[in-house]
Amino acid sequence: MSSIIRRRSTRTAAAVVTVGLAAGFALAGCSSDQGGGGASGDASDIETALEEGGTLTYWSWTPSAEAQVAAFEKEYPNVDVKLVNAGTNTEEYTKLQNAITAGSGAPDVAQVEYYAIPQFALADALVDLTAYGFADLEDDYSPGPWSSVNVNGGLYGLPQDSGPMAMFYNKTVFDANGLTVPTTWDEYIAAAKTLHEKSPDSYITSDTGDSGFTTSMIWQAGGTPFSADGTNVSIDLQDEGSKKWADTWNELNEGGLLSQTPGWSDEWYKGLGDGTIATLLTGAWMPGVLESSVADASGDWRVAPMPTYDGTPVTAENGGGGQVVLKQSKNQALAAGFLKWLNNDEDSISVFLESGGFPSTTADLESDDFLAAAPEYFGGQKINEVLVDASKNVPSGWQYLPYQVYANSIYGDTVGQAYVNGSDINAGLEEWQKQLVEYGNQQGFTVE
Repeated sequence: MSSIIRRRSTRTAAAVVTVGLAAGFALAGCSSDQGGGGASGDASDIETALEEGGTLTYWSWTPSAEAQVAAFEKEYPNVDVKLVNAGTNTEEYTKLQNAITAGSGAPDVAQVEYYAIPQFALADALVDLTAYGFADLEDDYSPGPWSSVNVNGGLYGLPQDSGPMAMFYNKTVFDANGLTVPTTWDEYIAAAKTLHEKSPDSYITSDTGDSGFTTSMIWQAGGTPFSADGTNVSIDLQDEGSKKWADTWNELNEGGLLSQTPGWSDEWYKGLGDGTIATLLTGAWMPGVLESSVADASGDWRVAPMPTYDGTPVTAENGGGGQVVLKQSKNQALAAGFLKWLNNDEDSISVFLESGGFPSTTADLESDDFLAAAPEYFGGQKINEVLVDASKNVPSGWQYLPYQVYANSIYGDTVGQAYVNGSDINAGLEEWQKQLVEYGNQQGFTVE
């Protein structure tokens, strides 16, 4: 998922309860805030709250969280932050949704991935941080992550990391098989065929069907299959970009050119280490995963821009997330202060970067030290130059569904079956769309 959010396949994840999302959104304008310092607060309330202190609960699974909390408490000794790992990804979201439904038990601040933020925002569970002047921080963040925390005119979080996609490739495998680094998808498919012919146990990449990967690839292809305006939702998983990606990926899927090794399994890490999986098309958070989990392949891997359809540089975001303030917080101003420090203060971001995080903050993305980093693992390549350049080539206009958590949970039973059968991905996308339209209308949205 990100440098801080290790992406796992959501094909078999249990659905988060999302009853009445549209109704929750409709009531958002007239509901009262739960806790102090809500929509009536301002930037000065944050400083006052930090000085007065208090206790906050913070849900996070990031590897940097413990050190960040310790650094924050050192700077603000009157504040006690209780760090809780409530589980990763859907496990945390299920607990969060249950607390929201019950009206109690939610943390003050929680880590939420970008794709899930709209669901909780539309359920009127999050504090709109524009009241605290957070909209003034826009220039501090790269466009993709910033747009991901904005929902229907409200600002419901601050970005922590980002995941502009790049192609990670095993140079040793490429050299041994006479492969050149592909710059287009046609070249990528040709490399896949050559590799598998020369080394039948090797594959250009592994993909057993992953919802996050699919949506990112559609994004890169120029697709905009989801749009939401209030409670009006449109879904078209056969728009030009969706079909362009599916038709391209079908050449690999139907041609038996994808490794069927499940992502994040022990076998997957082994394949990355022994060269039987030759590339990864994923977010900029991947270097830390490779260095920590595939240590034996040090020196073999490199980073290149994503292949494209016509050679014009373009990529997409894959993974990443930020933190939000829950309306159940009894001290929203203090929670907002902690959140601002967490994702906007240099001391906190330094801790995050030390843990292998890929930043969303423009100052860090443009830092000479960051750009000059040349890890031995990647053969001394200045990989951040490639990754930062990727962050500048993410198309705008992408939206997730206001019930994307649910959408991801049923992916395996729809699109995922095309991978199981080696069949047309378009058919899976059509079935996914059918079920998403039905579900959205059941939830009170108007979906077409």
